[in-house]
Amino acid sequence: MSSKDEKEIGLPGYQTNSAEANQDGPVRSDKWATRNGLNLESFKVRDYGHGIVELDRSMKPRHLHMIAIGGSIGAGFFVGSGSALRTGGPGFLLIDFIIIGVMIFNVVYALGELAVMYPVSGGFYTYANRFIDPSWGFAMGWNYVFQWAVVVPLELTVCSISIAYWNADISPAVWITIFWAFIIAVNVFGTLGYAEEEFWSALIKLSATVIFLIIAFVMVLGGGPENGRYSEYYGARLWYDPGAFNNGFKGFCSVFVTAAFAFSGTELVGLAAAESSNPSKALPSAIKQVFWRITLFYVLGLLFVGLLIPSDDIHLLDSSSDNPAASPFVLVGQYAGLKGFNHFMNVVILVSVISISVSGVYGGSRTLTALAQQGYAPKLFTYVDRSGRPLFSVIAILIFGGLAYVDLASSGEVVFTWLQALSGLAALFTWGSICLAHIRFRKAWAYHGHTLEEIPFTAVAGVWGSYLGLFLIVLVLAAQFYVAVSPIGKRLGTAESFFEAYLALPVVLFFWAAGYLWKRQGWLRTDQIDVDSGRREHDWDEINAYRQQLATQPAWKRLYHTLF
Repeated sequence: MSSKDEKEIGLPGYQTNSAEANQDGPVRSDKWATRNGLNLESFKVRDYGHGIVELDRSMKPRHLHMIAIGGSIGAGFFVGSGSALRTGGPGFLLIDFIIIGVMIFNVVYALGELAVMYPVSGGFYTYANRFIDPSWGFAMGWNYVFQWAVVVPLELTVCSISIAYWNADISPAVWITIFWAFIIAVNVFGTLGYAEEEFWSALIKLSATVIFLIIAFVMVLGGGPENGRYSEYYGARLWYDPGAFNNGFKGFCSVFVTAAFAFSGTELVGLAAAESSNPSKALPSAIKQVFWRITLFYVLGLLFVGLLIPSDDIHLLDSSSDNPAASPFVLVGQYAGLKGFNHFMNVVILVSVISISVSGVYGGSRTLTALAQQGYAPKLFTYVDRSGRPLFSVIAILIFGGLAYVDLASSGEVVFTWLQALSGLAALFTWGSICLAHIRFRKAWAYHGHTLEEIPFTAVAGVWGSYLGLFLIVLVLAAQFYVAVSPIGKRLGTAESFFEAYLALPVVLFFWAAGYLWKRQGWLRTDQIDVDSGRREHDWDEINAYRQQLATQPAWKRLYHTLF
């Protein structure tokens, strides 16, 4: 297939050897300052030869590993878990996060299988476009762009709240400006700036979580200081008084949306794969780190939170406002009498929030560029400069950061409530699309005469894992619909409260209809799905040798290689 044909159908291709790469791939500058976006020349349009527009491929395996294991841990986990604990109690908190964890485990493995086969800019949006329905792909692309565009000002506001924990006298506008400028500075360095920032922030979050788990374990056993409440064996007393489950079935349903928000961004590892030097080698091992992330960060961390912080704690009343003072992780140190630990956790929360803001610019800009490449956004956003930055896409997402100042106005809280509503359930539609795209890919793959042995990296649970993931996503959406119609404490909510909880659905449906009216393309039949164009070639001698070696290993070792 020629490059011209490839461009017409909108399926970015990857070359397999250096000769081809020199002809059709991006031409990188010899100057270090230009490659890293540090001079005026770096802002000029890149020379692409004859191939489709591609982004930079400077991301290393260590970057992908850390993005997978801790890249999107943010306020949703450290602070939002307090709101979930108050609403559902420690029992529902743990159960709901485990359910979402099982779901995201299957989602990420499905994404890994697709991304190793087709490591293209825009990732999951292009998979929905290619394997499901171009109109749905249009909707998912714009849904994802707006999801991250809205997250940027939200997280900038949380940054100012985090600083207010130490000094509430300085105007939040000062801190919003400082952190906005920092995010702009990180993006000057393009892909490498994002990758390095995520590597070090994920390392800090990972280290802090391990420290917290050790301290929390000691506190549960009663090893805390004499001046704190954990100086005697604590055990599971809080599961009995005030109790493990709050608000019945509505409490169970309500925690789902907090859990989903806490996991948002996990899919970024698939987006980042297109900008790594060798996705087929780096991505599978990075995907497997998600198991550790779900187990270590979420399940164990929140288990200890539920054992140490009562669900009726008065401080948790502020947890819906993203106030770090209401974070159960901060409260553990405060109640234990550990001097300085609450400040340490607040620093970690601040790092996490900045990290999510940078991820928001990265995820939103790359998807916007992919939309423009396939004609679903203005052509202006296809511009990629000589340092590999999708320049105008990055600028567009960064501009949304200015909405953080709206929170300073008297009506700012109302505006932010609706912004949060816009992004609340958006991730669930993205994850559902990934699972459905994987199911459709496997069906088309078999239809065109291919076998599973031709897929270099397969999802652990295969296509059934995607069916399970899709089922759980529909279950969560149904649960959230129920509490949107009938909130906790009320038999029937208002129209305003419903859309605050479920605004993402009409927005997605609007984009789906707009995509159909624009392109006049609907659901793809199996015979219409192209599984060959743009598929990356792999070193099958090496893959087959590895598979043969693995087949001779004991069962426990094969399981270890599958999961880790």
